[in-house]
Amino acid sequence: MEGEKRPEPYSGLFADGHLVLWTLCSVLLPVFITFWCSLQRSRRQLHRRDIFRKSKHGWHDTDLFGHPTYCCVCAQHILQGAFCDCCGLRVDEGCLKKADKRFQCKEIVLKQDGKALDAMPHHWIRGNVPLCSCCVVCTQQCGSQPKLCDYRCIWCQKTVHDECMRSSLKNEKCDFGEFRNLIIPPSYLASINQMRKDKKTDYAMVFDVTKTPPIKALQLCTLLPYHSARVLVCGGDGTVGWVLDAVDEMKIKGQEKYIPQVAVLPLGTGNDLSNTLGWGTSYTGEIPVAQVLRNVMEADGIKLDRWKVQVTNKGYYNLRKPKEFTMNNYFSIGPDALMALNFHAHREKAPSLFSSRILNKAVYLFYGTKDCLVQECKDLNKKVELELDGERVELPNLEGIIVLNIGYWGGGCRLWEGMGDETYPLARHDDGLLEVVGVYGSFHCAQIQVKLANPFRIGQAHTVRLILKCSMMPMQVDGEPWAQGPCTVTITHKTHALMLYFSGEQTDDDITSNSDQEDIKDTE
Repeated sequence: MEGEKRPEPYSGLFADGHLVLWTLCSVLLPVFITFWCSLQRSRRQLHRRDIFRKSKHGWHDTDLFGHPTYCCVCAQHILQGAFCDCCGLRVDEGCLKKADKRFQCKEIVLKQDGKALDAMPHHWIRGNVPLCSCCVVCTQQCGSQPKLCDYRCIWCQKTVHDECMRSSLKNEKCDFGEFRNLIIPPSYLASINQMRKDKKTDYAMVFDVTKTPPIKALQLCTLLPYHSARVLVCGGDGTVGWVLDAVDEMKIKGQEKYIPQVAVLPLGTGNDLSNTLGWGTSYTGEIPVAQVLRNVMEADGIKLDRWKVQVTNKGYYNLRKPKEFTMNNYFSIGPDALMALNFHAHREKAPSLFSSRILNKAVYLFYGTKDCLVQECKDLNKKVELELDGERVELPNLEGIIVLNIGYWGGGCRLWEGMGDETYPLARHDDGLLEVVGVYGSFHCAQIQVKLANPFRIGQAHTVRLILKCSMMPMQVDGEPWAQGPCTVTITHKTHALMLYFSGEQTDDDITSNSDQEDIKDTE
């Protein structure tokens, strides 16, 4: 036993220390690497945002380009990076700073540099030309090779092969292409800047209506020839009303000759005004942007009645100023206003949950189903008095009253014409008349929307007066709801708006309606 070698007393402790050390390294090293990568990513994002903030390009990040894309600097194929939504440049993240210094974006105001104002050269950008584009010289397809190749003018959208790009083509005058009537030439703004005395507004800056009121952008119309401006509003009926309110401010300033005609690209939930004007019920990108612009150029100018809705609270005639709204579509009291009120209350609490058009309609359906059981607006005929052009109307047992200016309501339903053999005067948006109908509840509204029932038609009038005698009731004007106590609501004609009506791709109902309107005009 004396010959046995005893183990060293600290060998086990040393081994345990190694184990603890390796365990700590295996845990802390991934954490350190993750932290370091996050730090580097944050630094890159801050650097990129700093470039975006100082740049004249409209840079945006993207995690995946929608089609094969090549960097305009290194010419390598890229899957993610940044793009300019103004001139179309596409670059890798590592080439962003070089691209920002090397390439110029569109110049809204053309610098003189001793050149004539009408000498607008092409602004060529190499590579990433649109699919199915053809060379302006040889008429063959451009951009078909898997590399950075060929050129595109960001003003006139002409494309040309590398080998077809001649010196004369590089220096020739740009005519702005197919959409020249929708483009304000930079040389025109340069000449206006020279002539005008007020130098406060910098027209070289792009207007962002999320930060700047639309009236500021619409002042650009005063620099254009009389009655030449057209405005495309991309949004829902509320956005259209927001822009039309700004147009009314131009009228107050005495700028009637510069008022633009307004077209609509329907991006909202209901889009009833857009549908009435022939622009459809929704836009999901199925129509190319170029075709949308062609539709704007081909659209016909019409007038749209705008109405003043004055709400005077009971008992405050001399102490409180009446609330005033401007109505383009409709005013309502009853179940549809209640659904809109519940929807808006929940959307204000969690706006991120209401970004989907389908989800929004599902929420409306839920509240409509709930009201079918609760019937919060029942016995409306006992709570209100209705006058049409000064004459009181006896009401049946209704739950809701809807005052219409346009032909569509509730996301595409025609209330006034309805169905069946009965004939009624057509609902028009430029005749100075309002159509008034009643509904018997939420379930009745649902039946009307699927064409299983008709509303109760009350009549047409130039002035509508509604007196709420007691209790709180939901009301809405063009989808903007509120809860209202006893009051008097007076709806009178306010003004006309100049709109653009597109007659293409109509439904059968639209075609019938238009033909009937033409017959009426012929008889007049």
